[in-house]
Amino acid sequence: MFGSRQKSREKLAAAVRSALGAPDWLESVTIGEDGRAILVIRADSGDTAGAEARRIEAENAAARIPGIEKVTTVLTAEKAPNQTHSHANSGQNRTNPDIPLTPSPPAGTRRVTKGARLSDEALSQGAPPPATPMRPIPGIARILVVASAKGGVGKSTVAVNLAAAMARAGMKVGLLDADIYGPSIPTMLGTVNAEPATSPAKKLVPVEAHGLKTLSIGYLSDPDAPMIWRGPIVMSAITQLLNDAEWGTKEDPLDLLIIDTPPGTGDAQLAIAQKVPVTAALIVTTPQEVALADVRRGAAMFAKTHVPVIGIAETMSWFEDPAGNRHYLMGEGGGRKMAQALGLPLLAEIPMLQTIREAGDAGTPAALSNGPAADVFLKLARNVAIALDELVTKPAPEIVFED
Repeated sequence: MFGSRQKSREKLAAAVRSALGAPDWLESVTIGEDGRAILVIRADSGDTAGAEARRIEAENAAARIPGIEKVTTVLTAEKAPNQTHSHANSGQNRTNPDIPLTPSPPAGTRRVTKGARLSDEALSQGAPPPATPMRPIPGIARILVVASAKGGVGKSTVAVNLAAAMARAGMKVGLLDADIYGPSIPTMLGTVNAEPATSPAKKLVPVEAHGLKTLSIGYLSDPDAPMIWRGPIVMSAITQLLNDAEWGTKEDPLDLLIIDTPPGTGDAQLAIAQKVPVTAALIVTTPQEVALADVRRGAAMFAKTHVPVIGIAETMSWFEDPAGNRHYLMGEGGGRKMAQALGLPLLAEIPMLQTIREAGDAGTPAALSNGPAADVFLKLARNVAIALDELVTKPAPEIVFED
């Protein structure tokens, strides 16, 4: 039965490609079980009108195919390489050792050598624009991003269990898996085979699991397919999961939407911080120095984008043997020291517990069980709720980075 549905969807995807003439600008076509077609279209960043015309033409052609209920397009743009220094027609002999292989800097400028300190002017050019008020997303009261500047620190585990603990406490919670390149939340919630339905208003209906409303790119893509997406596609996908979904209503909104962000401080993270009305951020780290060095970068990114950081959650804090002895395999107290250095509270120290790993693999968050694993996440949930409430009554802490 499953194989038959899969073949039908593949035939629909092939029909869409054929209807569009299988152009090179059509990067991919995905068909959901509800008949939704997701088209990824490559567009010219310098031709906005042409890109819009291509989008409309593609959507109309796909919508006419029997079996296609709704069409969603994702546009990605890539700038053409700079040709200003091309020597193809210059007549210069590139084998002549007297001719430099790299272009000279324009008059009035100078090269920056390794180890040189950037000027204040250069630093200001790379700074994000001043914060501007963003409209709240209808149906969502608050948005918390769970971030880590380094992968492999347990960020998704914290996001899932924090959301489950808050839902267990009676809050209306949503969970958005924005980790496009490695969506693990469907596995941790036991919803790998789930697909969001489409509402009468043609919006995505989040998948409900363990009292949470959830959306993930993992619900809309082949789990075995690599996500070879450029920055613009990633942000477009995240924006659609946020705005093209029924998270809540004005009368009955979510108390909190938790976003599990991709690791690092790249385009996706900056776009979320700058284009999504984020209430606050929670940074996740391990105690080891190699992870803590990246915490400073993550905190600096949020400071520059004017997103309050409510605190740090430390994972893999220790391992406790059957005799009750603690072993600090990843280092001791690193998260606490970093929190103190940044002037932030340490909201949780999460030990290495087998039950947390087993619960994640089984698709049932450890926060919903009884025992030490649940206790640590319920405590984190209380601390996060208090910190979010305090943002209303006092300014966010100022993070200062000293040379």
